[in-house]
Amino acid sequence: MSEHTVKYIKTYFAIIFAMIFWSLSFVWFKMANTSFRPMTIIFLRLLFAVVILSTYIYLKKEYVGIKKKDLKYFLLLAFFEPFLYFIGESNGLTYVSSTTGSVVISTIPAVVAIAAWLFFKERLRKINYAGILLSFIGILVFVMDKNGSLSFDIRGLLLLGLAVLSASGFNIILGKLLGSYSPVFIVNVQNIIGVVLFFPVFLLTDSGNLFFTPFDFKTFLPVIVLALFASCFAFILFAYSVKHLGIARVNPFTNIIPLFTAFFSFLMLGDKLSLQNFAGMSIVITGIFLTQINGRKKKSAEALPLTGKTA
Repeated sequence: MSEHTVKYIKTYFAIIFAMIFWSLSFVWFKMANTSFRPMTIIFLRLLFAVVILSTYIYLKKEYVGIKKKDLKYFLLLAFFEPFLYFIGESNGLTYVSSTTGSVVISTIPAVVAIAAWLFFKERLRKINYAGILLSFIGILVFVMDKNGSLSFDIRGLLLLGLAVLSASGFNIILGKLLGSYSPVFIVNVQNIIGVVLFFPVFLLTDSGNLFFTPFDFKTFLPVIVLALFASCFAFILFAYSVKHLGIARVNPFTNIIPLFTAFFSFLMLGDKLSLQNFAGMSIVITGIFLTQINGRKKKSAEALPLTGKTA
């Protein structure tokens, strides 16, 4: 097996595990929400993630200085995600059902593909775009009720739309940084800035409730797991995947997050899956397969360093 093949196998494993960790984050968030309010969970998971990654970087002596020209990109990266994304998603889901929310969030790959074309000239082939569309249709099949309808509130759609645009902005900025910094370093700086941005929000909304929460390991375990796997490993694996495949080919995999979430909810929370759910899963997986066929069209030389591609 060639080195090139091994690299691609590692990259696809990284994508899958990133999606698994993000899928489990919905289950872990639900567990944590029995003790903590949403903003507390977000703030604590970012704080724990900073402690974990900063310790790792210190022990491995991998800290590097941020170039002055890149400081604005790091600030934008954290502002888009986790700050704006979490605000849009967490608040948006209070106005619409989780199924409607997952449909809106699943438009991220399409928006990112358009953004990658506009900013990086990173074009996909027609069959790849067909795969993005097909995977979105699969999400619709998965979440629609028996009457083929979805309930929604315009406020929820607008807030979730903010999350979608924020995720797209995050991906574009990430592509600009991966050529100069390691995924671990980028994620750590992202989380540090995220803690600073969320701290005043946490103080204004949830700080008073934290003192009434029992302080024991069992209570904090879901938050610690969220920090380690969702805020650390998932972002690092995702950044690694983007570095080797480009944002337009990696992002369609985010469409399997609702499917993995449903599966883990079935195993861990007792939720049920129907034949319609399985049909939706099959369509999404087929769509994702199509997004990977034939690779990307040739990109301009200028776009290459921006996306961090190495092959």
